[in-house]
Amino acid sequence: MDNFAGIRAFTQVVKAGGFAAAAREMGLSRSVVNKTVINLEQELGAQLLQRSTRRVTPTDSGLAFYERCIHILSELDEATSAITTSQSHPTGNLRVNAPMSFGTLHLSKVLAEYMALYPDVHVELVLNDRFVDAIEEGFDVTVRVGASQATTSLVTRELTTARRVLCASPDYLEKWGEPSVPADLIAHRCLHYGYLGSGSKWRLRGPAGEQIFAIQCVMWANNAEPLRDAAINHQGIAMLPTFIVGEALKTGQLRTILVDYPPIDIALSVLYPRHRHLSTKVRLLVDLLSERFGNQPYWDLER
Repeated sequence: MDNFAGIRAFTQVVKAGGFAAAAREMGLSRSVVNKTVINLEQELGAQLLQRSTRRVTPTDSGLAFYERCIHILSELDEATSAITTSQSHPTGNLRVNAPMSFGTLHLSKVLAEYMALYPDVHVELVLNDRFVDAIEEGFDVTVRVGASQATTSLVTRELTTARRVLCASPDYLEKWGEPSVPADLIAHRCLHYGYLGSGSKWRLRGPAGEQIFAIQCVMWANNAEPLRDAAINHQGIAMLPTFIVGEALKTGQLRTILVDYPPIDIALSVLYPRHRHLSTKVRLLVDLLSERFGNQPYWDLER
């Protein structure tokens, strides 16, 4: 049987003691309520109500059915309320993945803000610098630096463009000289982020378009922060995102070089599973990330 409308009408008639009172409670006409209950009785093959000109009372079968129905409807109302509450007041676990440096330098602050806003959401943050299959590894939200494509199972939302720069410390440039063209890089000490490849070449944009230039790599790392620290300590030239070196550039610890030959910009994106009904806890985090990192991110703003 699939007649919740009939069950609700029937229980309301019993509670109210008549069709007219039940109709007023339900905001329906008396005839609609009466017809709905009659359809229910026909479907059950049993008379549920004893009708008279003065009052309506349940039959023995109707009373037994009523007792069961009020428990069923109570459970249904509680379940509906729980879902509605979870949509307006997010709860549960939220698994988040991000690159190591971006996670420690920037994402962690936003997650702390999110947790203060929604204390009933428990966050599990996994940081690593490898490609992650978000669906296979069960992540609700994945922050990715670099190329990302939407798939049948994932939605990709670009937050902003992550600018990259070539930079070195003033002391290094004073000692080794500042390269004037990319071809000069081969004579310099270069600090290479392993995510970009083997470490023998860098791709830059110039007046003639994208070009690849050979470099001399003296340090290779699979995480960007050691490279930033090496550059600050006068050990060479690094090609890094401004979300890594932005603060060092603002304080003068590092200087940008070869500004007419910038590295290729990369995207900062957030990925989440493609569902017809996106969970509130995921939507709220995605929206907060867009607010904090979208447009021109704070690490690129002048002091």
